[in-house]
Amino acid sequence: MTDWYYADATNQRQGPLSAEALATLHAQGGLRPETLVWREGLAAWTPWRQVMHEVVSPTVAAGAPPVPPPATSDDASPYAPPRAALHDEGAVVAGGHVVLAGFWKRVAASIIDSFVTSMAMWMLMIPLFMVIGGGIEAMARVNDGSNVLVTVLYYLISIAIPMVYLAWMHSSSSQATLGKMAVGIKVVRTDGERISFLRGIGRYWGYLLSSMLLMIGLIMAAFTERKQALHDFMCDTLVVDKHAFTSRPDLQRDELGSVAIAVLVLAGLFVVGMFALIAIGIAALAAGGWR
Repeated sequence: MTDWYYADATNQRQGPLSAEALATLHAQGGLRPETLVWREGLAAWTPWRQVMHEVVSPTVAAGAPPVPPPATSDDASPYAPPRAALHDEGAVVAGGHVVLAGFWKRVAASIIDSFVTSMAMWMLMIPLFMVIGGGIEAMARVNDGSNVLVTVLYYLISIAIPMVYLAWMHSSSSQATLGKMAVGIKVVRTDGERISFLRGIGRYWGYLLSSMLLMIGLIMAAFTERKQALHDFMCDTLVVDKHAFTSRPDLQRDELGSVAIAVLVLAGLFVVGMFALIAIGIAALAAGGWR
């Protein structure tokens, strides 16, 4: 006998119910056409109107069995149906198609996040160094080691701000940084669960390792089966569409998206402009006899 589950008015999962009990609930007006239901075999939660023909027929008796009380344990189903809550905030819905974030979406999100963290770093560094007497001049000489305190603070802030930002945002209810929110993706465990703050910190150090290996660890995301970079493999994470593992997987999108396209185009123009300026500078030096 097939067990059915449905989302009630508060978007909480109810069930398991037999097909007969579900038909009775429908006859009593307890199921709306847009109510989400699920049974073993369905890829994801589905609107009732799409599957009601499997349960409701003209021969349903008026005196059908009463609706049983909702089960309090998932043990009733050996197939691990979608989990307790169906609202997207903090809920994980197992099963269904998952759209993985492509390489270029991740690049666009990283560009936005780099801008955000750079702004935060300089907003903290400039007044801090003014207070300790370093000033802009000392910051410009940070690599010569002449001011040990300024150098140490510079590198600590350069590491701490992006680390805390990425770990905090990825472990938040949004599961995404501002860059990932902008392009519509998020970070999850491979089972769809939210990552912890500590795992987020570990993922940041894995990200640094991916970057230091000639960017090969990052480029892996373009070629691996689940579009995982090296730090994703290290920390058991995936980068997916923001609607993946929710009650609305139908809202997932494979396309790049207008925000990601705009960011990538602007970044490309910036890189081309930088190369053009370098070429102009080299040409000017050559014309002047390298004097």
